[in-house]
Amino acid sequence: MRCPFCEPKKENVLYEGELIRILIDSYPASKGHLLVVPRRHVEKWEDLREEEKTALLKGMELAMKALRKALNPDAFNVGMNLGREAGQTVPHLHLHVIPRRKGDSKNPRGGVRKAVLDLEDENLNLKERWMRNRMSEEEKKKLREVFNSITP
Repeated sequence: MRCPFCEPKKENVLYEGELIRILIDSYPASKGHLLVVPRRHVEKWEDLREEEKTALLKGMELAMKALRKALNPDAFNVGMNLGREAGQTVPHLHLHVIPRRKGDSKNPRGGVRKAVLDLEDENLNLKERWMRNRMSEEEKKKLREVFNSITP
C-alpha cells in the first residue's frame, strides 16, 4: 500500500521542511484539521530521531500559528494515536492539530479523553462530518498564504 504521508497529494501539502511536512487532514474532525508528519517513514515514537521529535513539536507550533492567523479558532486539540490499538489507521506516525471553536460541540468537556473512554461524541458523525469540515478552496488558499508568510 502506498503511504499517504510519504507520497501526499500535492494539494494537501501546506509546508515541507527538511524533517517534517504539514498536511491537510483528508478526514477532518474540524475545519482546518492538520497533520504534522515526519518526512521519513516512521511508525513508532521510539523510532524517531531526537531532531525529528523536536521538528514535530515545532511543526505543531507552526500549524497552530498559521491556523490562528488564517481561521481564528478559539482553542486546539493536539494528539497522536500511537499504534493500532490506540486508533492509528495510517502506519506512519503523525500528530493531529485540531482547531476548535466555541459552540462546535455541545459538551467539549473531556476533549481527547472521550475517544479513549469510548464515549459517544456528537462531533463524530463520520462521512457527513468530514465533508462539512473540509476547508473551502478559499480557506485553503488563505492558509497557504499564511504558511508562506511565516516560514523561511
